[in-house]
Amino acid sequence: MTYRPVDLIDRIALEILMSARLPPGAMRLDHRQWAGLLLFVGIAEFAIGLTVAEAVYPGYSVSQRYISDLGIGVASPIFNGAIIVLGLAVFFSARFLFLASEDLILWILVALAGIGAIGVGIFTEDWGFVHSIFSLITFVFAGLSAIWAYRIIRPPLRYLSVVFGVFSLAALGLYVTKTYLDLGPGGMERMIVWPVLVWGLGFGGYLLSAPAESGTSTPDTTT
Repeated sequence: MTYRPVDLIDRIALEILMSARLPPGAMRLDHRQWAGLLLFVGIAEFAIGLTVAEAVYPGYSVSQRYISDLGIGVASPIFNGAIIVLGLAVFFSARFLFLASEDLILWILVALAGIGAIGVGIFTEDWGFVHSIFSLITFVFAGLSAIWAYRIIRPPLRYLSVVFGVFSLAALGLYVTKTYLDLGPGGMERMIVWPVLVWGLGFGGYLLSAPAESGTSTPDTTT
């Protein structure tokens, strides 16, 4: 018997996260809430890991040093581990988002953002062009995910989602053209990253706060 890639991802995600037998009365999450939990926990641990890595890296400047510089040297175990966990959490959350909303495009965008983050942690700056490609994948698809997610979010977060996504992609454009606006390369890179991290925390909390339902839940798509 053969499985499509979607079926295989479905099986892996569900077996890892939902196969445990819970005692009566224990907390049970639906697909939407699993997506929210994965996004919230993954992004929170990365934000903490990023801060710790910056603190332990000798002489590190958030203005003049790239984020990926943390992936080499004394801070590398912290940073690379944190971003790989982030990528895995985002990747698996994409599947639960699809099960909850049946939005294939959102699933693809979020999954690619997760794959990009995993690649950044595995293929560090030492890999040169390969690392740059994974970084670009992460930046582009994280921003697009925030914009596209407006379709399954209620106002006012719906509008903030678009704002954060557009802001991140605009910062990416400035970063690529080396227009740093006195922020330095590291500062402008953070203008790409932090808006989508803040959005992801908000989006994760939004999904997680939804009441558990039997079967597949569908986020609101009304205007």
